[in-house]
Amino acid sequence: MKKLFFFSLLVFCGCQKQTYDLVIRGGTVYDGSGKPGILADVGINADTIAFVGELKNAVGKKEINAQGLVVSPGFVNMMSHAEETLILDSRSQSDMKQGITLEVLGEASMGPLSPRMKKDQEDFMKRVPDRAYPIDWTSLGEYLESIQRKGISPNVASFVGANTIRIHELGYENRAPKPEELERMKALVKQAMEEGAMGVTTALIYAPDNYSSTEELIELSKVAAAYGGMYISHIRSEGDNILAAVDETIRIAREAKLPAEIYHLKMAGQDNWNKLDSVKAKIDRANQSGLHISADMYTYTAGATGLDATMPPWVQEGGIGEWIKRLKNPTIRKKVLQEMRTPTNQWENMLRMVGTPDNVLFLGFATDSLKKYIGKRLSEVASAQHKSPQDAIIDLVIHDGTRVETAYFMMKEENIKKQIQLPYVSFGSDAGAPSAEGLFLKYKDHPRAYGNFVRLLGKYVREEKVIPLEEAIRKLTSLPITNLKIKKRGFLQPGYYADVVIFDPEKIADHATFENPHQYATGVVHVLVNGEQVIKEGEHTGAKPGRIVRGPGWKK
Repeated sequence: MKKLFFFSLLVFCGCQKQTYDLVIRGGTVYDGSGKPGILADVGINADTIAFVGELKNAVGKKEINAQGLVVSPGFVNMMSHAEETLILDSRSQSDMKQGITLEVLGEASMGPLSPRMKKDQEDFMKRVPDRAYPIDWTSLGEYLESIQRKGISPNVASFVGANTIRIHELGYENRAPKPEELERMKALVKQAMEEGAMGVTTALIYAPDNYSSTEELIELSKVAAAYGGMYISHIRSEGDNILAAVDETIRIAREAKLPAEIYHLKMAGQDNWNKLDSVKAKIDRANQSGLHISADMYTYTAGATGLDATMPPWVQEGGIGEWIKRLKNPTIRKKVLQEMRTPTNQWENMLRMVGTPDNVLFLGFATDSLKKYIGKRLSEVASAQHKSPQDAIIDLVIHDGTRVETAYFMMKEENIKKQIQLPYVSFGSDAGAPSAEGLFLKYKDHPRAYGNFVRLLGKYVREEKVIPLEEAIRKLTSLPITNLKIKKRGFLQPGYYADVVIFDPEKIADHATFENPHQYATGVVHVLVNGEQVIKEGEHTGAKPGRIVRGPGWKK
């Protein structure tokens, strides 16, 4: 009886210590709201944040000493191309070591796939066998379930691609859908939204996406709007026609009645650097009128895409095979060369936009004999081949059988800083999430794959003080999560999922360069995904606790 009485007294007087699965002690906690950080402890049970405050009388089954470190909600990659790298290496190391706990896939999507689409992808993988994988899904939902079943380190969300839907129904034809085809396209969007898509995504400078009319996109977006989704777009022009492209995005948002976001906001080409204020004014007026228009960006002055962005869309109709067949025709080649050299507002010519072939850098080829050009400038390659830059581009596409992965140096550093300050701008890498090992070392990559997010925190926050740390964290966490209407993530609060980043604000830094891109960021010490530690003392633990995060239209 005496022992029972003594135990009851301990409980009554509060002497028994509270136990958590994990306690993070003594860090400066930024909750994601944009408020300054506070010294606090964080208690976690299972996959959920249980307490934020003082826990000196509590114990954790595991504990992390965060003194001198920042404790933040997990970061969001709002524009991720990790669709295939997650299959090839599900650890997502380049992003995990930057604190990314949610990859949001967009521009295109991994489903729905028609039999022809599967065959086209399988044929391509036969040419690049080290990047091959089994396609064991058809719909977008099945793709998401497939990668979760196999195990992934980050959480993953996805939009459904309007171009994927278009290819599914129309192939690569440059025409408007017939009424019955449009109805089938809308039904596919409906299915994807019910499978958990975040909304509809486009990449409107590329064929066949740029064959889509504004009206077609409005109709597809209306379906997403009915499920609470959003429209998100690589807009039709980021250069000479950017103002009209922003107007189109705003029109889609207004007429389809849904939020819209501009992917990797940029003013591309020196002639367009002065247009940022005009773009900002258009977005501000739209938001003041009651719309919800946002944007994301990467923190570099060079973009990366393919050589398809240097040729007119009409020559690309029908897909890569038909494109190359046309380029081999001397009469068509002559016409293409003329259009590549002629100023136009009918399509986005990336070669003219960058001003000089010195500003074009090759990142990847599929053909072994061409891999010697990886890391070379177009000017060097054209000179070595004794060809004009335009002729060299055409021949490289023909010989490689791909669009050829390429970087274009075309933005202004001052605009990067101005965009970072815009309150509605979040961040996306526009890249995969590779590892600095194995097959990934066979290819160059844009350094944004390894450094986009920590570059914000190191270069632009700590060194250049473009925005304060609490605002940077808001832009990396709650801003994109709120735009996506995701519940119980994005804030470091009790009841929310324990996606947590712990980093050293004095040491966080990017190291990847265009010359040597496969270099991990440093300064991110620990990362938790759904309460499980994926990064410990800067190294990947091998854990794969990631989950599929589904949009507001998901039907369980």
